[in-house]
Amino acid sequence: MKRKGGIYTFFTPKTKVTKIVNELSKTDVQGEVEGERADENEVERERADENEVERERKDIERERHDGHEMEVDAEDEDELEAEGEEQKDVKVDQDEQGQEEVGEHMEEGDQREMRQDSERQRIRPPEPAPATSNRGGPPDVSKTRFETPVQPKRESFPKTLQGGARRSFRSEWYQTHPWLEYSQCKDAAYCFACRHFSLPDTPKTVFTSFDGYRNWKKATMKDSGFASHARSEAHINAMFAWTENKRNMDKNSSMFGVMDEQKKKQVAENQYYIKALAEILILTATENTAQRGHRESVDSEKKGVFLSMLDLLGNHNPIIRKRLEQHAKNAKYTSKTIQNEILECLATMVKEEIIQEVKTSKHFSVIVDETKDVQKKEQMSFVLRYYYNGVVHESFLEFEVAEHLDASALSDKIIQCLEKHGLEYKENLVGQGYDGAAVMRGAHAGVQAKVKQVAKHAFYVHCSAHCLNLVIVDTVKSVADAGTFFSLLERLYVFISGSYVHNKWLEVQREMFDGPPRELQQLSDTRWACRHIACRNVMDRLPAIVQVLEEIASENHPQRAVEARGILAQIDLNFAGCLVLFRKVLSDSKFLSDMLQSKTVDYAKAVELIEALKETLVNYRSHTSFDEMWTEILDLCEQSNIDTTQRKAKRPRQTTKLLQDCVINSTLGQHVVPDNKHTFCASVYYPVLDNMIGEMGRRFSDTNCNIMQGIQALNPSSPTFLREETVLLLADAYDSNTDDLKHELHQAKRLLNRKKGEKESPTTVMEFTQFLDPYQEVFYELFRLCKIAVVLPVTSASCERSFSSLRLIKTYLRSTMTEKRLSSLAVLSIEWKRTKALDLDKFVKRFAEQHGNRRLQLL
Repeated sequence: MKRKGGIYTFFTPKTKVTKIVNELSKTDVQGEVEGERADENEVERERADENEVERERKDIERERHDGHEMEVDAEDEDELEAEGEEQKDVKVDQDEQGQEEVGEHMEEGDQREMRQDSERQRIRPPEPAPATSNRGGPPDVSKTRFETPVQPKRESFPKTLQGGARRSFRSEWYQTHPWLEYSQCKDAAYCFACRHFSLPDTPKTVFTSFDGYRNWKKATMKDSGFASHARSEAHINAMFAWTENKRNMDKNSSMFGVMDEQKKKQVAENQYYIKALAEILILTATENTAQRGHRESVDSEKKGVFLSMLDLLGNHNPIIRKRLEQHAKNAKYTSKTIQNEILECLATMVKEEIIQEVKTSKHFSVIVDETKDVQKKEQMSFVLRYYYNGVVHESFLEFEVAEHLDASALSDKIIQCLEKHGLEYKENLVGQGYDGAAVMRGAHAGVQAKVKQVAKHAFYVHCSAHCLNLVIVDTVKSVADAGTFFSLLERLYVFISGSYVHNKWLEVQREMFDGPPRELQQLSDTRWACRHIACRNVMDRLPAIVQVLEEIASENHPQRAVEARGILAQIDLNFAGCLVLFRKVLSDSKFLSDMLQSKTVDYAKAVELIEALKETLVNYRSHTSFDEMWTEILDLCEQSNIDTTQRKAKRPRQTTKLLQDCVINSTLGQHVVPDNKHTFCASVYYPVLDNMIGEMGRRFSDTNCNIMQGIQALNPSSPTFLREETVLLLADAYDSNTDDLKHELHQAKRLLNRKKGEKESPTTVMEFTQFLDPYQEVFYELFRLCKIAVVLPVTSASCERSFSSLRLIKTYLRSTMTEKRLSSLAVLSIEWKRTKALDLDKFVKRFAEQHGNRRLQLL
């Protein structure tokens, strides 16, 4: 080995090893002799401190070293008494000690020579030790090689009486010997390198023992203590291994740091790219735009909206352009499969938010309706109605294909949907809303009856909008002149919609009226309240319609002329009367229909609106109202050049002798067209109003049931507000604690009286529920009943609105999409507010966990 400074270098020639070891041994012996002389000088200095030792003897009883210093007992006093005599023989003792140390170093030299002989066979750098140290030690020093030396720095360390003086460890030694470790519990020093990087067969030294090195007197001597240990072969090998380990660790850490930064950068770019794909799909889904094109190949000029928008972003964004240009075809994440996965993930996040709100609200209702799509598949729409954060929500859940339309299959579909989303429907499902089909509303074998068998509180509500529509349908069927009137409106729409007639129709409107021309509306077969718009447009533009018909009737085109003359002949006084009547009646009905279709309307408010319409119709059935309307009819006829001459009554027909003794309530197979005020009032006006009033009473008869009466008792505008016996009707239907409810009703009345002057009093069930919301823990049963009252479904209009989205999503050109993609797009489109508020960072994490094919690292 060659020595350079304080470091031994390896890989020396084999023939020089023994010679170098012997020379080092001689040098060690000479060093010990010189150290002996230094010890003599130290003794002389110790004699000068003899007086100080005498003073320390007096204080020895008060000194305690807390386990780190030497404990002074009765034997220490005897030792200090003999200290003076021992000082006389110090030189002799030092001589003997020097000789012993020289002998020890000679023995160490022999041991080193023997170890050198064993190492001659393999002169190479030492191998690193295991990560966990095989050297024992106290608990407050390093345990593994990956740690750093434990080097506590203190102003003072525990002092120990050594050689007649109090000595201690010093922090300055860390700078000279960086391998030092200090244990505060043992008050000892250790060698970090030897403890963790020495060879397995290296002999144990005081610096690797459990007790450690504590001879502070000789710690800084040149030929003993730290210096002697630093020159040992085992320490040199350990230091070399430690240095190599630190160099490798620094190299690896820097390399890993670069790799980690590159990985983070790559992951961030991948996440940005996936977010861009998700945002494009969200935009196209919420706008009901088709994502895919007919051909999506690279050379295609029309790839579809999704790929075209992605290319457009790539032209302005280098990260997206890099992904599109550098990645392989299967790493672009633009295929239909990836689109479906992203859409499904986004839709699942929206549905989970809805389900979480429903579970927080606890009580909910289900609204279901079905329709056919362009593939003639029966699509069932599921909507949940619940109270959350002071607002009633009607949230769309999904579309499901109904393979069978019997009651058992439909009820199983509903229950499976609720179970799939983890909803507790057996106790918390309080209402179910469907249309009036027999399979749905059957009291014994219908869907509502089968659902109620498993969810006992699921009160069935027939869609009020459908009921109102049926009221008008039945009225029209019952009055012959009303049916003739709407048939003529439909025929008039078809005739005016012809290309030639339509142009003339627009020209005549521009000549006769200011403002933009109007179009006649096609009559709806399902929403009769919408026929109000058709009646309004015809009534406002009736003079123009008559003029157009007269001009076309005088033309030479036989077919158009004959058709125009036929329609013109039927626009008479009776037609004008029906037009004015139905415009007024349908206007009031449309207002009720619009209110019923609101998501936030509750059943108590619906009952109020229905009763208000009944009262309006009853008020119309009076001579005063009819006289006012007849005046309006005559004015319309005058503006439109319609003949209002009241013909004389014809001679009454003679009845057969067989019926002379009978009362005849109907015509004998002949229909008399009303042509004067009396006949119109008797045959059209009163029959229409009577039929509507009667049908409304029949169709909305369930408003008188116990549940509806209980709901009315929670309405502050009702005369039965908080009446105990009425509220208990609702409480019994939903298994409430009636004893607690009675006390809560009394306290609620007192609270309302106390709060009356502070703010406006609630006027509806919804406002009363919001009023109780801050006190829901106090008024538990009453607040529960209020929530049930507001979440009971009123109409299935939300399902109808979902069908409108269905027709925009699944068009003729998009009829081959899968059911999962259709349902996901529908959720994102209908619940567009929730969709646009999604956290895309959470989406990326969720997509990375669900996506099985790892082409892009996202986490």
